Amino acid sequence: MRAVAVSAFGDQPQLMDLPQPEPGPGEVLVRMSAAGLNPVDWKLADGMFGDAVKADFPLVMGTDGAGEVLAIGAGVRRFTVGDAVFGQFQRPEHGGGSYCELAVTEEDRIAHAARTVTYATSAALPTAGMTAYNLVEETRIGEGRRVLIVGATGGVGTFATQLAAGRGAEVIATARPAMAELMRNLGAAETVDHTADAVADQVLAAHPDGVDVLIDMTSGPAEFAELTRTVRDGGTAVSLIGSADADDLTERNLRGFNFVNRPSPQLLEILAGQVDAGRLTVLVGREVSLEEAPEALNASRTGRAQGKTVLDI
Repeated sequence: MRAVAVSAFGDQPQLMDLPQPEPGPGEVLVRMSAAGLNPVDWKLADGMFGDAVKADFPLVMGTDGAGEVLAIGAGVRRFTVGDAVFGQFQRPEHGGGSYCELAVTEEDRIAHAARTVTYATSAALPTAGMTAYNLVEETRIGEGRRVLIVGATGGVGTFATQLAAGRGAEVIATARPAMAELMRNLGAAETVDHTADAVADQVLAAHPDGVDVLIDMTSGPAEFAELTRTVRDGGTAVSLIGSADADDLTERNLRGFNFVNRPSPQLLEILAGQVDAGRLTVLVGREVSLEEAPEALNASRTGRAQGKTVLDI
């Protein structure tokens, strides 16, 4: 089968011809139709997680994907051959991922795909969608809360904006002027141009009483600490990239933490249901072939990628 893989951590991804995997007990073999590209894909392949990740090489890249069940292993109860599914496929210890024609994953890492959208759309949803949903849950966003989302135009940010607005929150989203209308269409009450002036100054000028929740996808420790000036006494500040100093925030009577995602098949089912109900829009910025994956990964590394990239397999 064709797959995009690396032969060692730090090697350049290449299109390879690899043996077809077979499902073991509790596992599902999926004929992949699409794979979603996430920054974690190249970070893993580059060896950025060090000894925390054990891998078997060649290592097929990719976490998110969608396709049709081709075979099931012993004990699988939730799926049958022919089911349309989506979810997470990265299994570095087995050399497996989603950038391939055939992928194996555990039964509890996938769910039935949304019925109203394409496989490409479903492949863009799992990691970013589950992250956003858990963020909104863990920051206790609800009716009447004011939320500042920094990095709002990215995959997680667009989902978090929709989910927070759907719960009745007032969302302030950082966005360049060209993206402002899109973010408002996704539910943002207002946008802040992070390229024009300091975000904290702009937010406090418009809202002197601050925000209830800060969700930051992008800022380093110093920038994150600066942004916490916008958070009201007793509010919540969360970083997706480990920039929060929880002890310092506690001393300032803020609830602060570094977010760790907790994926589940139940959460995938909730997201698929929201897509089918028209309550959640999945934005796909670019669709490329499997052969074009190395170039698309390079664009992601340099930050030049626009919107969510999906590989058509």
